[in-house]
Amino acid sequence: MLVHPTADRRLAAGHWLLSTLPAPQRELARREWQSHEVAMLPLGGLFSAVRLPARLVAAVAERMEMAALDAFLAQALDGGPVICDPHFARYYALVPASMPRTWHQAADDWRTRDIDCLGRGTYLGVPRPDVVHSVHGRASYWAVPMDSPASLCSPLEVARLIAAGWRTLGTEPEE
Repeated sequence: MLVHPTADRRLAAGHWLLSTLPAPQRELARREWQSHEVAMLPLGGLFSAVRLPARLVAAVAERMEMAALDAFLAQALDGGPVICDPHFARYYALVPASMPRTWHQAADDWRTRDIDCLGRGTYLGVPRPDVVHSVHGRASYWAVPMDSPASLCSPLEVARLIAAGWRTLGTEPEE
């Protein structure tokens, strides 16, 4: 069995993430990662994102500490990559690019609860792959790091997390 060190997997994930941009813009995004630790990447090509309010995740996890929420998300989403924006108290689960189209009805229901499927035409601040811890003043970090290129969250697991959050908060969508 061939074992790849974490640094190699993160490097490969970084190259994959940057491939969402046309070649001339990739170097600019690399410089943004070096100076700001976050680069704006387009969604809807290789991956999309589901925006989750931290209060929903905290309700399901029955915890409030960020490290505990990160560990909970890693388990609940089977290691799928999740970005945390602590400033706005939001998480972004990275999902297949097709999710906003295939989950259109659910996405419409979610939007009323500060949950949104972000896809084509949207940009997301994506942290450099090695930014994996919350630090005061940091814009965003990987709550659950991307394990390898194209390794994304299962849309079904994300939907189950959202449904559990609604039940816990007492705000299930109406049928």
